[in-house]
Amino acid sequence: MPSPPLHVLVYRADDPKPWAALIRAPRGRVQIHAAGTPDEAVRVAADVDVVFGWKVPSTLYEKATRLRWLQTMGAGVDWALVPELPARVVVTRVPGVFGPWMAEYVLGWCAHVTQRVDAYRAAQRDRRWLDSLLPARLGGTTLAIIGLGDIGRTIARGARALGMRVVGVSRTGAAVGGVERVHRVRDVRRALAVADWVVLTVPLTAATRGLVGAGELAAMKPGAWLLNIARGAVVDEAALLDVLRRRAIAGAVLDVFATEPLPPEHPLWTLDNVVVTPHVAGPDVPEEIVPLFTENLGRFVAGRPLRHVVDRRRGY
Repeated sequence: MPSPPLHVLVYRADDPKPWAALIRAPRGRVQIHAAGTPDEAVRVAADVDVVFGWKVPSTLYEKATRLRWLQTMGAGVDWALVPELPARVVVTRVPGVFGPWMAEYVLGWCAHVTQRVDAYRAAQRDRRWLDSLLPARLGGTTLAIIGLGDIGRTIARGARALGMRVVGVSRTGAAVGGVERVHRVRDVRRALAVADWVVLTVPLTAATRGLVGAGELAAMKPGAWLLNIARGAVVDEAALLDVLRRRAIAGAVLDVFATEPLPPEHPLWTLDNVVVTPHVAGPDVPEEIVPLFTENLGRFVAGRPLRHVVDRRRGY
Protein backbone atom coordinates (compact mmCIF):
# COMPACT_ATOMS: atom_id res chain seq x y z
CA MET A 1 0.00 0.00 0.00
CA PRO A 2 1.54 3.39 -1.01
CA SER A 3 2.46 5.89 1.71
CA PRO A 4 0.14 8.89 2.14
CA PRO A 5 1.50 12.09 0.58
CA LEU A 6 3.37 14.69 2.56
CA HIS A 7 1.44 17.90 3.01
CA VAL A 8 3.36 21.13 2.40
CA LEU A 9 1.93 24.51 3.33
CA VAL A 10 3.28 27.52 1.43
CA TYR A 11 2.54 30.60 3.53
CA ARG A 12 3.11 34.20 2.53
CA ALA A 13 0.85 37.13 3.36
CA ASP A 14 1.29 38.95 0.04
CA ASP A 15 0.70 36.08 -2.41
CA PRO A 16 1.85 32.48 -1.89
CA LYS A 17 0.70 31.21 -5.29
CA PRO A 18 3.78 32.16 -7.36
CA TRP A 19 5.94 30.41 -4.77
CA ALA A 20 3.80 27.27 -4.70
CA ALA A 21 3.70 27.09 -8.51
CA LEU A 22 7.50 26.86 -8.75
CA ILE A 23 7.90 23.90 -6.37
CA ARG A 24 9.01 20.74 -8.18
CA ALA A 25 7.85 17.99 -5.84
CA PRO A 26 8.13 14.23 -6.41
CA ARG A 27 4.98 13.20 -8.28
CA GLY A 28 2.37 11.60 -6.05
CA ARG A 29 4.50 12.05 -2.93
CA VAL A 30 3.67 15.63 -1.99
CA GLN A 31 0.50 17.71 -1.78
CA ILE A 32 0.92 21.49 -1.88
CA HIS A 33 -1.36 23.94 -0.05
CA ALA A 34 -1.09 27.73 -0.37
CA ALA A 35 -2.27 30.21 2.25
CA GLY A 36 -2.03 33.97 2.48
CA THR A 37 -3.96 34.52 5.72
CA PRO A 38 -3.87 32.92 9.18
CA ASP A 39 -7.41 31.60 8.70
CA GLU A 40 -6.47 29.86 5.44
CA ALA A 41 -3.40 28.33 7.11
CA VAL A 42 -5.28 27.08 10.15
CA ARG A 43 -7.84 25.30 7.96
CA VAL A 44 -5.17 22.90 6.66
CA ALA A 45 -2.82 22.97 9.67
CA ALA A 46 -3.80 19.57 11.06
CA ASP A 47 -2.53 17.81 7.92
CA VAL A 48 0.68 19.79 7.42
CA ASP A 49 4.07 18.08 7.64
CA VAL A 50 6.15 20.93 6.18
CA VAL A 51 5.78 24.72 6.11
CA PHE A 52 7.59 26.81 3.53
CA GLY A 53 6.89 30.39 4.46
CA TRP A 54 7.63 33.88 5.65
CA LYS A 55 6.38 35.33 8.94
CA VAL A 56 4.16 32.34 9.59
CA PRO A 57 1.57 33.14 12.31
CA SER A 58 2.56 31.48 15.57
CA THR A 59 -1.08 30.53 16.17
CA LEU A 60 -0.65 27.89 13.48
CA TYR A 61 1.67 25.68 15.50
CA GLU A 62 -0.87 24.56 18.10
CA LYS A 63 -3.00 23.08 15.30
CA ALA A 64 -0.09 21.70 13.24
CA THR A 65 0.56 18.60 15.33
CA ARG A 66 2.25 16.79 12.40
CA LEU A 67 4.64 19.61 11.54
CA ARG A 68 8.27 18.46 11.40
CA TRP A 69 10.07 21.04 9.26
CA LEU A 70 9.85 24.80 8.74
CA GLN A 71 11.73 26.23 5.76
CA THR A 72 11.92 30.02 5.84
CA MET A 73 11.87 32.09 2.67
CA GLY A 74 14.77 34.27 3.78
CA ALA A 75 18.11 34.40 5.52
CA GLY A 76 16.83 35.90 8.76
CA VAL A 77 14.96 33.56 11.10
CA ASP A 78 14.36 35.77 14.14
CA TRP A 79 10.62 35.87 13.38
CA ALA A 80 10.48 32.05 13.24
CA LEU A 81 12.15 31.18 16.53
CA VAL A 82 9.13 31.83 18.73
CA PRO A 83 8.25 29.89 21.90
CA GLU A 84 5.17 28.45 20.20
CA LEU A 85 7.29 26.55 17.66
CA PRO A 86 7.68 22.99 19.01
CA ALA A 87 11.20 21.75 19.67
CA ARG A 88 10.66 18.81 17.30
CA VAL A 89 10.41 21.14 14.28
CA VAL A 90 13.62 21.53 12.28
CA VAL A 91 14.13 25.07 10.96
CA THR A 92 16.11 25.74 7.80
CA ARG A 93 17.09 29.03 6.17
CA VAL A 94 18.07 30.33 2.74
CA PRO A 95 21.82 30.95 2.31
CA GLY A 96 23.77 32.02 -0.73
CA VAL A 97 20.95 33.94 -2.43
CA PHE A 98 20.99 37.37 -0.86
CA GLY A 99 24.73 38.11 -0.79
CA PRO A 100 25.02 39.36 -4.39
CA TRP A 101 21.92 41.53 -4.03
CA MET A 102 23.15 43.02 -0.76
CA ALA A 103 26.69 43.57 -2.03
CA GLU A 104 25.32 45.64 -4.92
CA TYR A 105 23.05 47.55 -2.54
CA VAL A 106 25.89 48.39 -0.15
CA LEU A 107 28.49 49.28 -2.75
CA GLY A 108 25.93 51.11 -4.87
CA TRP A 109 24.98 53.42 -2.01
CA CYS A 110 28.63 53.93 -1.06
CA ALA A 111 29.28 54.98 -4.65
CA HIS A 112 26.20 57.19 -4.54
CA VAL A 113 27.98 59.15 -1.80
CA THR A 114 31.44 59.28 -3.37
CA GLN A 115 30.10 60.14 -6.82
CA ARG A 116 28.24 63.13 -5.33
CA VAL A 117 25.00 62.00 -6.97
CA ASP A 118 22.72 64.19 -4.88
CA ALA A 119 24.78 67.32 -5.51
CA TYR A 120 25.02 66.77 -9.26
CA ARG A 121 21.32 65.99 -9.59
CA ALA A 122 20.44 69.11 -7.63
CA ALA A 123 22.72 71.15 -9.89
CA GLN A 124 21.09 69.61 -12.95
CA ARG A 125 17.65 70.67 -11.75
CA ASP A 126 19.01 74.22 -11.41
CA ARG A 127 20.89 73.99 -14.76
CA ARG A 128 24.18 74.72 -12.96
CA TRP A 129 27.55 73.44 -14.23
CA LEU A 130 28.99 72.24 -10.89
CA ASP A 131 32.62 71.71 -11.89
CA SER A 132 33.89 72.98 -8.54
CA LEU A 133 32.87 69.69 -6.90
CA LEU A 134 34.73 66.51 -7.84
CA PRO A 135 33.83 62.86 -7.13
CA ALA A 136 35.83 60.89 -4.58
CA ARG A 137 37.16 57.34 -4.80
CA LEU A 138 35.84 54.29 -3.01
CA GLY A 139 39.21 52.67 -3.53
CA GLY A 140 41.42 53.21 -0.52
CA THR A 141 38.55 53.74 1.93
CA THR A 142 37.83 51.27 4.74
CA LEU A 143 34.67 49.18 5.03
CA ALA A 144 33.85 47.49 8.34
CA ILE A 145 31.49 44.55 7.98
CA ILE A 146 29.75 43.60 11.23
CA GLY A 147 28.79 39.99 10.62
CA LEU A 148 30.85 37.77 8.34
CA GLY A 149 28.41 35.08 7.28
CA ASP A 150 27.84 34.34 3.60
CA ILE A 151 26.31 37.80 3.03
CA GLY A 152 29.15 39.63 4.77
CA ARG A 153 31.78 37.62 2.91
CA THR A 154 30.12 38.36 -0.44
CA ILE A 155 30.14 42.08 0.34
CA ALA A 156 33.81 41.81 1.34
CA ARG A 157 34.74 40.29 -2.03
CA GLY A 158 32.98 43.08 -3.91
CA ALA A 159 34.59 45.76 -1.79
CA ARG A 160 38.05 44.30 -2.28
CA ALA A 161 37.49 44.24 -6.04
CA LEU A 162 36.97 48.01 -5.88
CA GLY A 163 40.19 48.50 -3.94
CA MET A 164 38.59 49.04 -0.55
CA ARG A 165 40.24 47.93 2.66
CA VAL A 166 37.97 45.54 4.56
CA VAL A 167 37.89 44.82 8.28
CA GLY A 168 35.25 42.78 10.04
CA VAL A 169 33.59 41.59 13.21
CA SER A 170 32.36 38.08 13.94
CA ARG A 171 31.44 35.95 16.93
CA THR A 172 34.65 33.91 16.77
CA GLY A 173 37.08 36.44 15.32
CA ALA A 174 38.32 33.76 12.90
CA ALA A 175 40.26 34.89 9.82
CA VAL A 176 38.26 35.40 6.62
CA GLY A 177 39.81 35.58 3.18
CA GLY A 178 39.97 39.13 1.82
CA VAL A 179 39.30 40.67 5.24
CA GLU A 180 42.38 42.39 6.60
CA ARG A 181 41.47 41.94 10.25
CA VAL A 182 38.57 40.24 12.01
CA HIS A 183 37.65 41.37 15.53
CA ARG A 184 35.52 39.54 18.04
CA VAL A 185 32.21 41.18 18.93
CA ARG A 186 33.60 42.49 22.22
CA ASP A 187 36.07 44.57 20.18
CA VAL A 188 33.51 45.95 17.74
CA ARG A 189 34.46 49.55 18.53
CA ARG A 190 37.97 48.96 17.20
CA ALA A 191 36.52 48.09 13.82
CA LEU A 192 34.12 51.04 13.91
CA ALA A 193 36.89 53.49 14.74
CA VAL A 194 38.87 52.85 11.54
CA ALA A 195 35.95 52.61 9.12
CA ASP A 196 34.71 55.06 6.54
CA TRP A 197 31.70 52.79 5.97
CA VAL A 198 30.09 50.43 8.47
CA VAL A 199 27.68 47.78 7.21
CA LEU A 200 25.60 45.63 9.55
CA THR A 201 24.84 42.10 8.36
CA VAL A 202 24.43 40.20 11.65
CA PRO A 203 21.33 38.10 12.41
CA LEU A 204 19.04 39.42 15.11
CA THR A 205 19.63 37.38 18.27
CA ALA A 206 19.70 38.06 21.98
CA ALA A 207 23.43 38.79 21.61
CA THR A 208 23.07 41.27 18.72
CA ARG A 209 19.96 43.17 19.82
CA GLY A 210 21.15 46.72 20.52
CA LEU A 211 24.70 45.80 19.46
CA VAL A 212 25.28 49.27 18.03
CA GLY A 213 24.43 51.75 20.75
CA ALA A 214 25.56 55.20 21.77
CA GLY A 215 29.08 54.05 22.65
CA GLU A 216 29.57 52.26 19.35
CA LEU A 217 28.23 55.20 17.34
CA ALA A 218 30.56 57.52 19.26
CA ALA A 219 33.48 55.34 18.18
CA MET A 220 32.77 56.02 14.48
CA LYS A 221 34.59 58.67 12.47
CA PRO A 222 32.73 61.98 11.95
CA GLY A 223 32.86 61.36 8.20
CA ALA A 224 31.69 57.74 8.32
CA TRP A 225 28.42 56.28 7.02
CA LEU A 226 26.38 53.51 8.67
CA LEU A 227 24.52 51.06 6.42
CA ASN A 228 22.05 48.73 8.15
CA ILE A 229 20.82 45.79 6.09
CA ALA A 230 20.50 43.44 9.08
CA ARG A 231 17.56 44.17 11.40
CA GLY A 232 16.43 47.46 12.85
CA ALA A 233 16.74 46.24 16.43
CA VAL A 234 20.51 45.70 16.02
CA VAL A 235 20.86 49.49 16.37
CA ASP A 236 19.72 51.71 19.23
CA GLU A 237 17.43 53.89 17.13
CA ALA A 238 17.29 56.79 19.59
CA ALA A 239 21.09 56.92 19.78
CA LEU A 240 21.32 56.80 15.99
CA LEU A 241 18.86 59.67 15.63
CA ASP A 242 20.93 61.70 18.05
CA VAL A 243 24.24 61.29 16.18
CA LEU A 244 22.58 61.93 12.83
CA ARG A 245 20.90 65.12 14.02
CA ARG A 246 24.20 66.35 15.48
CA ARG A 247 26.05 65.16 12.36
CA ALA A 248 28.47 63.28 14.59
CA ILE A 249 28.63 60.83 11.68
CA ALA A 250 28.16 61.73 8.02
CA GLY A 251 24.97 59.78 7.48
CA ALA A 252 23.15 56.48 7.32
CA VAL A 253 21.62 54.23 4.69
CA LEU A 254 18.86 52.29 6.39
CA ASP A 255 16.93 49.40 4.87
CA VAL A 256 15.56 47.97 8.13
CA PHE A 257 13.83 49.51 11.12
CA ALA A 258 12.53 48.67 14.57
CA THR A 259 8.99 49.14 13.21
CA GLU A 260 8.20 48.26 9.61
CA PRO A 261 6.80 49.88 7.59
CA LEU A 262 8.53 52.95 9.00
CA PRO A 263 5.69 55.15 10.36
CA PRO A 264 5.05 58.31 8.29
CA GLU A 265 5.64 60.52 11.33
CA HIS A 266 9.04 58.99 12.10
CA PRO A 267 11.84 61.63 12.16
CA LEU A 268 14.18 59.47 10.05
CA TRP A 269 12.11 60.42 6.98
CA THR A 270 13.05 64.09 7.41
CA LEU A 271 16.84 63.94 7.82
CA ASP A 272 18.83 64.95 4.76
CA ASN A 273 21.76 62.73 5.77
CA VAL A 274 19.62 59.56 5.85
CA VAL A 275 18.55 57.27 3.03
CA VAL A 276 15.42 55.22 3.79
CA THR A 277 14.67 52.15 1.69
CA PRO A 278 11.75 49.75 2.32
CA HIS A 279 13.58 46.52 3.31
CA VAL A 280 14.65 45.78 -0.28
CA ALA A 281 18.41 45.22 0.04
CA GLY A 282 17.89 41.46 -0.29
CA PRO A 283 14.60 40.99 -2.14
CA ASP A 284 12.68 37.72 -1.97
CA VAL A 285 12.71 36.45 -5.56
CA PRO A 286 10.77 33.17 -5.86
CA GLU A 287 12.82 31.98 -8.84
CA GLU A 288 15.99 32.14 -6.74
CA ILE A 289 14.64 30.82 -3.43
CA VAL A 290 12.20 28.06 -4.38
CA PRO A 291 14.89 25.83 -5.98
CA LEU A 292 16.69 25.66 -2.61
CA PHE A 293 13.46 24.54 -0.95
CA THR A 294 12.79 22.04 -3.73
CA GLU A 295 16.24 20.50 -3.26
CA ASN A 296 15.70 20.25 0.48
CA LEU A 297 12.20 18.82 -0.05
CA GLY A 298 13.71 16.01 -2.10
CA ARG A 299 16.01 15.27 0.81
CA PHE A 300 13.11 15.31 3.25
CA VAL A 301 11.05 12.91 1.15
CA ALA A 302 14.04 10.56 0.84
CA GLY A 303 14.78 10.68 4.57
CA ARG A 304 18.13 12.39 4.04
CA PRO A 305 19.54 15.17 6.29
CA LEU A 306 18.30 18.65 5.47
CA ARG A 307 20.71 21.38 4.44
CA HIS A 308 21.02 24.85 6.01
CA VAL A 309 19.64 23.82 9.41
CA VAL A 310 19.34 26.63 11.97
CA ASP A 311 20.98 26.27 15.37
CA ARG A 312 18.05 27.41 17.48
CA ARG A 313 20.28 28.10 20.49
CA ARG A 314 22.39 30.58 18.52
CA GLY A 315 19.47 31.95 16.58
CA TYR A 316 20.90 31.45 13.07
